[in-house]
Amino acid sequence: MWQKVGEIVYKNRILAIIFLILATLFMGWYAKDVKLGYEFTRAIPTDNIKYKSYQEFRKKFGEDGNLMVAGIVTDSFFNPAIFSAYVDLQKKIKTIPGVEDVTSVTNSVNLRTDEETGKISAYRIFPDSLLPEKDLTEQKKLFESLPFYKYLLYNPDSKAYLCGIKINGDTLITKSREKVIEAIVMQLDSFEKKTNITVHKSGLPLIRTAMAVRIQEEMKFFLIGSILLAALILLLFFRSFSAMLLSLIVVGIGVVFSLGTLQLFGFKISVLTALIPPLIVVIGIPNCIYFLNKYHNAWLEKKNKKEAIITMISKMGVVTLFCNITAAIGFAVFALTKSAILKEFGLVAGINIFILFFISLFLIPFALSIMAPPKTHQLKYLHNRYITYLLLKMEHWAVNHPKFTVSGTFLILVLAGFGIFKLKSEGFIVDDLPKNDKIYTDLKFFEKHFKGVMPLEITIKVPKEKERLGDKAWRQFVHKILEKTAILEDSLFANESFGKPTSLVDGLQFVYRARTGNDTLTTLDTEAWGIIKSGLLQQGLEQQQDSSSPKTETTKNSGVGKILKSFIDSAKQEIRISVPMADIGTLKLNSLLKKVESQINTILDSNKTVYVSNETNIPDSTKFKVELTGSTVTFLEGSNYIIKGLKESILYAFILIALSMMFLFRSFRILLCSLIPNVIPLVITAGVMGWAGVSLKPSTVLVFSMALGIAIDITIRFLVNYKQELPQHQGNVKDTVVATIRQTGLSIIYTSLVLIAGFVIFIFSGFGGTKALGWLTTLTLFVATITNLLLLPVLLLIGKRKK
Repeated sequence: MWQKVGEIVYKNRILAIIFLILATLFMGWYAKDVKLGYEFTRAIPTDNIKYKSYQEFRKKFGEDGNLMVAGIVTDSFFNPAIFSAYVDLQKKIKTIPGVEDVTSVTNSVNLRTDEETGKISAYRIFPDSLLPEKDLTEQKKLFESLPFYKYLLYNPDSKAYLCGIKINGDTLITKSREKVIEAIVMQLDSFEKKTNITVHKSGLPLIRTAMAVRIQEEMKFFLIGSILLAALILLLFFRSFSAMLLSLIVVGIGVVFSLGTLQLFGFKISVLTALIPPLIVVIGIPNCIYFLNKYHNAWLEKKNKKEAIITMISKMGVVTLFCNITAAIGFAVFALTKSAILKEFGLVAGINIFILFFISLFLIPFALSIMAPPKTHQLKYLHNRYITYLLLKMEHWAVNHPKFTVSGTFLILVLAGFGIFKLKSEGFIVDDLPKNDKIYTDLKFFEKHFKGVMPLEITIKVPKEKERLGDKAWRQFVHKILEKTAILEDSLFANESFGKPTSLVDGLQFVYRARTGNDTLTTLDTEAWGIIKSGLLQQGLEQQQDSSSPKTETTKNSGVGKILKSFIDSAKQEIRISVPMADIGTLKLNSLLKKVESQINTILDSNKTVYVSNETNIPDSTKFKVELTGSTVTFLEGSNYIIKGLKESILYAFILIALSMMFLFRSFRILLCSLIPNVIPLVITAGVMGWAGVSLKPSTVLVFSMALGIAIDITIRFLVNYKQELPQHQGNVKDTVVATIRQTGLSIIYTSLVLIAGFVIFIFSGFGGTKALGWLTTLTLFVATITNLLLLPVLLLIGKRKK
């Protein structure tokens, strides 16, 4: 069959190359428009309950992950010169397009009650008229007497001060976010230079933007690096500039197709899809090596270009096809998961790895037909004495010491097994960044002084029962909720992983102080809340319904309406508690959130009937509905979802690859012989991860399915040649195994070196996950090369002996 295919391809090679050129121009037209993605919640499927809950939260309260923070530590903050520079900094940042608000010590407000009208109004503690020449001691004393700002905007123990910069949510999902973040950072750096005070910067907008920019830069670096490295190896192997150039053109067209596919499907470059172009280079080069190696062998035998090209296609067509199919399966199985980011990666990678076969099949025969025949010095690699020596040694061990080979493999697997038991699944929001990276160290600064900046949101929803219960019972019920919310906040703040929570209660306490002069509100009794609701609760809630009402103008000017809008929904049924927290990792986060849920159920009695007084009993139908959401919860769910999907994809890949091998060889014995040498490297890699303390996370679990799909190519190359050689040796397995090692060993080692070199380059990534992907895949492929050249022949010999 493949002999006929070879003849057809050679005869129609001009039509094939015209079609390939047109297709490349078409895909190139789309590739030029591919863009960088800035959305970070696509790990979870849209039908996931936590995803839906998070989207509902965003509709009611706005974006929670849009706060960038800047922090400093100084004993001289209230020095007029430094304070004036800080005020100037805040004003400049606020003028940046895309910045919605800036909150810091300098624009903090206090509330006061008008004795005649009883209404509350706000005034700035540090008015501009004080600056820069007047003393700030009196205003500093007032500011530090307000509990509302303590541990929220400053840490009195460490003299750390925080500035919160709220960025427009729509801006954060577009490319313009880069300019906004860059402009903010420029102003912060200018302040740092002016005052000689180190400014620490963090928050999800900064972290995500910085990582997105680095992804784009690394994609270019890896693409160029993989091409240069592949070119160097090909030049050393083939000693031919034309062979090297031909191989690079093949993978270059593959890269154009991959980027064009991204744009055609409406996908954007993400942390995963950015890996596809360099992967295309790494996986595409072996196609060229297989074809060129067979062509050179056929040329030595036939001394006829046409016959050599047809022989190349007839012998290597089926090998390359199934190598690309299995490699494509290793990636395409990710599309079977429900995670959008994995689907995109799997679909685009799988399709384009398969397309690589046709690019090679159309381009290489055409190019060889118009190129000069290979010269003698270009064929010297076929008799490389170092590789020949290595292959003879492996042949010796496989044929003469099979028991030693098997027992040695078994001992290594036992050691790997102990390592697997040490594996744990854990990821961090900034897990991919090195520990000395400025983004990482700045995040730790805020965890040290403010216990973190990652957003956790708690919503407390109460059924709308006012009409059924009556006004008095309903107000008592609302007061009870707020009282319990205050207790919950104290409980959360006592946890070392949580910063100071903020909710409607904090606004109420602020007002209570303005009304009564008391610093704190420890018991929220009916009388206290009666005072509060007249000054804040009642007016503020009415303001949400009619912001133009004259009677709420004072409240509007005081900023009370803004507090209410942020922490209670317009239907007055849902209260929000916003809790900054540390990046503690998915392992601790999961158990911590369960502990928080337990605290909530205990404090709020969310599963019990609520008694608001001795006279009024709210029936069972009126219960709190509490939800934990926000970017932190979404990250945890997304990370768990990706890991679960990747584990499933390994099983899918194994089954599909096994079916492909069964179809190719039609032998259960050969199927077992083919799978064992490729499962063992995966087990060893998992064991090394356990011993080395590398956690299971999206970037590391990705290795197993990818490596299985790529490593099986070596097995296919070996077994197809074995099958072709068996009749020529009258069914003698030993002679056929020896011949196969000598004939295929050279191209297997060359392709393995190219693959290993291609993945080694990922070790130079600035992201820990990509770095782990590089060295773990390199390790897997290295072990797979050894098992396929040493253990696979042993299994074939053992299987034949038993038969």
